[in-house]
Amino acid sequence: MTVPDDPLYLSIVIPAYNEARRLPLTLTRIAAYLADQPFATEILVVDDGSSDETASVAAAQPGVQVLRCDHRGKGFAVRAGALAARGTYVLLCDADLAVPIEEWPKLAAPLSAGADVVIGSREGAGASREGEPWYRHVMGRVFNGVIHLLALRGINDTQCGFKAMPRLVAYELFRRARIYGDDAPLVEGAAVTAYDVELLFLARKAGYRIVEVPVRWHYGSETKVSPVRDSLRNLRDVLTVRFNDLRGRYDQRPTPADQRADRRR
Repeated sequence: MTVPDDPLYLSIVIPAYNEARRLPLTLTRIAAYLADQPFATEILVVDDGSSDETASVAAAQPGVQVLRCDHRGKGFAVRAGALAARGTYVLLCDADLAVPIEEWPKLAAPLSAGADVVIGSREGAGASREGEPWYRHVMGRVFNGVIHLLALRGINDTQCGFKAMPRLVAYELFRRARIYGDDAPLVEGAAVTAYDVELLFLARKAGYRIVEVPVRWHYGSETKVSPVRDSLRNLRDVLTVRFNDLRGRYDQRPTPADQRADRRR
């Protein structure tokens, strides 16, 4: 991995909803890993309107920035963090660190070689899924089949939370996102979404090169995913992506204000 001389090389964006208990260990592990790296980083915890002490717990960790949002779901929180990031590259990861931070070099290598979007994958040779119940794996494979049919062919795992891209790519894609954009509605309870599908759909539509990299992934026993509720929400998101595309909502050109913002970044 070649590390450029940029003053801020990597932004790590962590969406968090009621994660006061798990965040300290996650942030400690990330900090320990980063302490041995030769590049400058920032850690952005995006509090998705938590009802517990998530924001204050995160803010108490050295070097961690906290971005507070209304509770609009994971997709909205990830977008807010990505648009606030300042590093050359943006890494998205989950609050439970299901994919260990030590897997970062696997994503960094394709980025250094010119990839536009690199996504961790729990499928394929070299990937591992630890502790996952069989029914959850089956649900994931069925949902991936739906994604292949309706929106994205050729990607084995769109939903792994470990993704990275250059900041300018992240800014363009998340600015164009529609489902969990600025007008996303407030939600109740944990809202795990299929924002990833829209993100990757936009990346492919823009002609960006997407690279899928096998990673180690551990199933969290405290997962907030609701098999029925989130399956229906995710299906709705995939259908919305297809509907938006048919309506031409992803073909809109950037406004002059957007273009000026791009130049500033």
